[in-house]
Amino acid sequence: MERRLLFIWCAITFLHPASARAQFTDAHNYDSAPVGLNQLELGYSFVHGDAALDPSLVITGADLNLSQGIVDYTRYFGLFHRLIWVQASVPVAGLNGSISDLNIESSTAGAGDSSYALAMLVKGGPALSLAQFDDYNRTTAVGVSLTVTAPTGLYNADKILNIGSDRWSFKPEVALSHPFGRDQKWQLDVYANAYFYTDNTAYHGREILRQEPLAGLEGHISYSFNDRLWVSLDTRYSFRGTTHVDGVDQNNAQQNVIVGSETSVSINARHALLLEFAKAAVHQNGPAVIGFSVKYDYMWGKGYK
Repeated sequence: MERRLLFIWCAITFLHPASARAQFTDAHNYDSAPVGLNQLELGYSFVHGDAALDPSLVITGADLNLSQGIVDYTRYFGLFHRLIWVQASVPVAGLNGSISDLNIESSTAGAGDSSYALAMLVKGGPALSLAQFDDYNRTTAVGVSLTVTAPTGLYNADKILNIGSDRWSFKPEVALSHPFGRDQKWQLDVYANAYFYTDNTAYHGREILRQEPLAGLEGHISYSFNDRLWVSLDTRYSFRGTTHVDGVDQNNAQQNVIVGSETSVSINARHALLLEFAKAAVHQNGPAVIGFSVKYDYMWGKGYK
């Protein structure tokens, strides 16, 4: 049972939406898990680049450093005999740097935009208790999710550097996860998603910022060395996302490729450490970012020892 609990831990430690680091949905995000479990995550990330907490918007001439702490809670339950989970996340960030085009040096700190997610496995994810899950064999899974980001972060319309984005975003996603190889140590995760944005009606003071959907395709290949450790190589391609300011097309459709790696290390059945790294390999009108994250996760629930 202890080995099975460790496997559960490795399987679901990345079930949360992406942070500002690179807009990734993480590897193993749609792995099956037992119902009734709770996950609390405390994380820190550092990003250097030309985008603030909203990575879809580039600040021309910016050289910025973003330090972010995040508190994330996830709950797993069953509905219609399928595995479902809900998640809430609140970041607190500090942003500093310069904008050469405007000869500006500035810094700001405060709460970022909160996010909320609802996800379900429509195939390969039956709702199982912890005891039932102990006998469950992984199989190909298909999942869907919707992540909503609310404009709850600090935003000052008269400033260029802001922690919040002053707009809502919605990210629907469809995912395919396929374990393969000897003892199913390998896993391929493929995701298709898109970010949809409401207008920011106080952009740079009185301007109206409108952004077209930013679509994306992701691929993750991971290898589990044992029940305590897996490592993945990750990539994301995103495109479109043209912005309009006061109705004027900015002619800035994006073509971005992000590459990265993730490592999950289970200390025991309740505790784990997570390490992530990402870098923009191609950034046509997109954020030129490089960053890393370190996270600690704690899990509890009925029957979980």
